[in-house]
Amino acid sequence: MASAPPEPLILASTSPQRRAILEQLRIPFDVVAPSFAEQGDDPVEHAAGKSRSIDGGDRPVLGVDTVVVCDHAVLRKPETLTDAEGMLELLSGRMHQVVSGLCLRTPAWEELHREVTRVTFRMLTPRDIATYIAEGEWEGRAGAYAIQGFGANLVERIDGDYLNVVGLPAALLVRLLAERFAGTYGFG
Repeated sequence: MASAPPEPLILASTSPQRRAILEQLRIPFDVVAPSFAEQGDDPVEHAAGKSRSIDGGDRPVLGVDTVVVCDHAVLRKPETLTDAEGMLELLSGRMHQVVSGLCLRTPAWEELHREVTRVTFRMLTPRDIATYIAEGEWEGRAGAYAIQGFGANLVERIDGDYLNVVGLPAALLVRLLAERFAGTYGFG
């Protein structure tokens, strides 16, 4: 006899990348936009704030926030085309870190974690940057690029969880679901 499907977790985010990753992993979820005003640059604090702003009842609530860090500078989503160009110039030929905060909680417990993936860009010419900017893919992306799209051409090397760079530290989430909900979501 087949068991009942698990209660969908609640994703405290409207990010299409995070939704796509949860769908890829076949984790059932509902989206609820968080009512949390981000202040400062700590993605762990932001993930916790997003998750805690949602009343999930007995269902697990997942909050995630991602930033790019290069040479101690925190790169969030660029506000202008000029911001995006500056970020790509900074990242050119260098290693940077994609840092995500993840908060998974229920009324009984809370897991709060940081995941870091190292990404190295190839040396970019002004033409490379102009071509990428013209694509428009930089908009709404921490660090002004999307590795899962045309931005893959900017990357020379990656060390760590690829899906963390896309927007959700999937390996970490799967481990937590396997530990906290063994078998419920298909893991553990």
